[in-house]
Amino acid sequence: MAKTLEDLVVLDFSRVLAGPFCTMMLCDLGATVIKVERPGGGDDSRTYTPFVKSESAYFMSINRGKKSITLDLKHPKGKEIAVELAKRSDVLVENFKPGVMDSLGLGYEALKEINPRLVYASISGFGYTGPYSERPAYDLIIQGMGGIMSITGPDEHHPTKVGSSIADIFAGLFAAIGILSALHNRELTGRGQWIDVAMLDAMVAVLENAVSRYLATGNVPKPIGNRHPSIAPFCSVETADGFINIACGNDELWRRFCRIVGLDRLADDPRFLTNADRVKNFSELEPLINEATRKRSSTELLKLLEEAKVPCGPINDIASVVKDPQVAAREMLVEVLHPVAGALKLPGVPIKLSDTPASIAGPAPLLGQHTEEVLSGMLGMGREEIEKLKEEGAI
Repeated sequence: MAKTLEDLVVLDFSRVLAGPFCTMMLCDLGATVIKVERPGGGDDSRTYTPFVKSESAYFMSINRGKKSITLDLKHPKGKEIAVELAKRSDVLVENFKPGVMDSLGLGYEALKEINPRLVYASISGFGYTGPYSERPAYDLIIQGMGGIMSITGPDEHHPTKVGSSIADIFAGLFAAIGILSALHNRELTGRGQWIDVAMLDAMVAVLENAVSRYLATGNVPKPIGNRHPSIAPFCSVETADGFINIACGNDELWRRFCRIVGLDRLADDPRFLTNADRVKNFSELEPLINEATRKRSSTELLKLLEEAKVPCGPINDIASVVKDPQVAAREMLVEVLHPVAGALKLPGVPIKLSDTPASIAGPAPLLGQHTEEVLSGMLGMGREEIEKLKEEGAI
């Protein structure tokens, strides 16, 4: 079946995570993604552990289905090839520090002159404007600066990063949304445009109600562990053999929960009558809940709550997630065959389209695996010309 973006060519100058995550999604949706890497080393993430038969599991997880070519962008002929490829591409993605692509003669202002339809996305730590624009950035730095660490963790004395690199990932997601928006606009106007996405902006955007709570009350939000600041009980609770999560999002769910765990006396307690009451008095409520839930195993309690349609769930480790039948049913683990690493399972595509289904196009490429294919197919170069470029160090 056809894929939504199968007529698009994406020229990908990005590396490590934010940019590659963005282009991975475009590739899953059908775009041909040409990953431009430096000769000899390639994307920095090719060196990240762990390795599967000499290939980085990190790199393979986010570069699936792409085509890899090597180009020395500082070599005159390497730059010339990059420009020619940009002429023939629909989208360009890069995540260098601001100014790097301009210094190479590959910035948006230069390339739009030769390809006015080009949608050009720049992903950086702080964006192209503001006092921090030229600073380098990594996920940990942005999670700290963006406020997410100040509201994550057990208490205010232990600022905690989110276990996944969400500053990078959300920047990649927002970049993909921006690209799709710009492509739609191009259908109307015939013109491409520049997209400037900052990791710090992405973090501020996903702080959710922490910002509105502060602006409404003047109180600075603090970490509160697994509790919810505005709903109760909406938290992890103890069981006889561990913990589970419960989410009583309204008063009726709270009453059902009370019936299941033997806390009927609390359902009409003035301290816990409404959600606002329960949030206000949660320090009194929490130990009473845990005293009741500790009487049953996690499996037993989950079964009872599920039968009563009280939202609940286990706290799975990664080993449990990859074995979960719902994950399997949604095809969220897909096996691909890599030419070196062999059979690999990768996270699947979370976007399910009825008519143009997305899918993993194939494994991550070896460094420079498609250089000859791309240069001959897109630029019409012959084998002798390509071999000469190799000898000169341009590719």
